Amino acid sequence: MRTDAVVLGAGMVGVSVALHLQARARSVLLLDRRGVAEETSFGNAGLIQREGVVPYGFPHDFGALFRYGLNRTIDAHYHLSALADLAPFLWKYWRHSRRDRHAEIARLYSRLIEHCVAEHDALARDAGATQLIRRKGWMRVFRTARERDLRFAEAAAWRAEFGVNFSTLDEKQLQEKEPHLNPLLVGALHWTDPTTAIDPQGLALAYLKLFESRGGRFVQGNALSLRQDGDGWSVRTAEGPLQAGAAVVALGPWADVVTRALGYDLPLAVKRGYHMHYRAAGQAMLNHPVLDTERGYMLAPMQRGIRLTTGAEFALRDSIRTPVQLGRAEPLARELFPLAERLDTEPWMGARPCTPDMMPVIGKAPRHANLWFAFGHAHHGFTLGPVTGRLIGELVAGEKPFVDPAPYRADRF
Repeated sequence: MRTDAVVLGAGMVGVSVALHLQARARSVLLLDRRGVAEETSFGNAGLIQREGVVPYGFPHDFGALFRYGLNRTIDAHYHLSALADLAPFLWKYWRHSRRDRHAEIARLYSRLIEHCVAEHDALARDAGATQLIRRKGWMRVFRTARERDLRFAEAAAWRAEFGVNFSTLDEKQLQEKEPHLNPLLVGALHWTDPTTAIDPQGLALAYLKLFESRGGRFVQGNALSLRQDGDGWSVRTAEGPLQAGAAVVALGPWADVVTRALGYDLPLAVKRGYHMHYRAAGQAMLNHPVLDTERGYMLAPMQRGIRLTTGAEFALRDSIRTPVQLGRAEPLARELFPLAERLDTEPWMGARPCTPDMMPVIGKAPRHANLWFAFGHAHHGFTLGPVTGRLIGELVAGEKPFVDPAPYRADRF
């Protein structure tokens, strides 16, 4: 088989890259060891985070470090056995999270995030999948006035600098919008710009269907078999060997498996996360995704039910699952919103691919011709898939990129 380009990885980023290459008159084959969006893109909270201009940093205040060090929280958990391996990454992550550096990163990162809703909308419209996207935004809810006021002030600063929009809700206004939430809450921050998907994998599958309707192909194969073949690339697939003029590595948390084999030493680590679905008890309704800010978990209404998602687990990518955060979150979530029985037989786990400077790797591979990187999106792979796809498509085609790609290049490390 021959094709102009092969995209390795069929999550939201990979599918979006494939569509944008195809739109530029390339024949494209999309390859994954599993099905489409069956890994990290399957299990997120469905947020398309226009407000996510400031990436999640490593805490610098002693109180937070002490709390996380006890390893009893929902929003962060770590494997003690993994810390020696993760220490170099965590040290760099901590350094990039210092106030001045973090602010500089946010200014660069916001240039990607500001396009996320428009780029998703364009693909969803072409794919006939707009019914999977809701336009109600999402909410941070608060248990204490102190946290509420801090987050209101932070949101105001972000609006002034980045143009993101929100509304502040007191107890009564929150109850009007979410009458089935526990009235113990003291208010909410309602981010109004983001959109949300009620079936993240379903949206990715709709994009795949659009890709295939335009002549693209999806096959299963072994990305680790990628080899340089003259000016192009070869890879083994379930349908036989494939030769491609160009290759794009969009493998999320597994990207380093391929890049290391090609001689690159990129600082990629993972933050793992878990979810579980529940039936809403009785006639209870949840109208928006809701983050329990002080406790560190999210409830999101999905087609399957109410999805409870946890924070970050610092562990080796392939180590044993330890859904302790889910166990800690469930009783608090039941207190916040009336949940009935679990709908999944076991917790889902995924891994977010992270770089120490919190920005993705997007662009040309430094030492190989016709090889491109599109990974490392941390918490925002689902959000930034179509933005990344467009940027890679423009770079491969030699067009003027709609976002300056320089800050995301691989050789910045």
